Amino acid sequence: MNNLKRTALLGFSCMSALLTVTQAQAEPTLYLGMNGGTMERLYADKVLPVFEKANNVKVVIVPGTSADILAKVQASKGNPQLHVMFLDDGIMYRAISMGLCDKLEDNPTLAQIPAKGRIKEQAVAVSLGVTGLAYNTRLFKEKGWAAPTSWMDMADPRFKDKVVFQSMASSTFGLHGFLMFNRIQGGSETDVEPGFKAWPNTVGRNVLEYIPSSAKISEMLQTDEAALFPLTPTQVTALKLKGMPVEYAQPKEGAVVLNVAECTIANNTQPQLAQKLAAFLLTPDAQAAALEDGDQIPSNPNTPTTDKTRGQVEAMKQYLETAIAIDWDQVNEQRPAWNARWNRSIER
Repeated sequence: MNNLKRTALLGFSCMSALLTVTQAQAEPTLYLGMNGGTMERLYADKVLPVFEKANNVKVVIVPGTSADILAKVQASKGNPQLHVMFLDDGIMYRAISMGLCDKLEDNPTLAQIPAKGRIKEQAVAVSLGVTGLAYNTRLFKEKGWAAPTSWMDMADPRFKDKVVFQSMASSTFGLHGFLMFNRIQGGSETDVEPGFKAWPNTVGRNVLEYIPSSAKISEMLQTDEAALFPLTPTQVTALKLKGMPVEYAQPKEGAVVLNVAECTIANNTQPQLAQKLAAFLLTPDAQAAALEDGDQIPSNPNTPTTDKTRGQVEAMKQYLETAIAIDWDQVNEQRPAWNARWNRSIER
């Protein structure tokens, strides 16, 4: 090879290497904390690629429960590893109180979200939901049981050893179920004595197992161990798509509001891009994809629906009309003491 060719090849090689480095430098990475499993795959495959392409950025999902994500962000508060996070609304209130969220910047998309979807100035609902009851349709049909209609059905003697309850200490579903039971007993968010007092001889007698999260429910449905448990319509739809014999039941006392909210992490390394991602996830286009492919009920009322999704959105509107909104500031202040009492006296 003569010197001219060698020089040309060397120059081309250097240019290629420089281009690769430049491209890598030009593509920053954002880290988004959210639930894993079905939701993670939905956003990775159907929602985020549009944002990545439009902004020349890579978005990496860090999966975990809301409690897991909160713990990660709290542990790295001085040097945040995440940029945006999704949390259940109750846990989002805790994150805000800890100073972990930046104020959301005003933008046209944020302005489209109704005031009831906002959490202070730092967070906003990405998807809407409620916690109600779910039941094993195969088992109910086999036993000739009527579909549940009340939170107090969990205390019905028919369901002895057939109620599966997510731990109040670790699950929003479990906390919601307990707080509704407590309300029916005459309690409130400032007085849980009626609920703790009545639980052992009512619902407690029927509970087969207290589980840390809803992840085990699929398995317990297949074995018919689980007949009745708190869950959201969205989670029920996901289980049904997997062939599980399950249906949602709206309690006559009302379901409990359970929105998934987002915020940008305080002091993150890409504040402008993080705000841009948060705004994108509120757009009708992003939420339409999450609805169509993942049954995530949109918080943006301008999100278009299809024949497949229209019924789900309308049903959620009806559920929300009678849904109970928790006073999360009050609950979070007392929850550590409740958790300790729950672990000591209920799940002992």
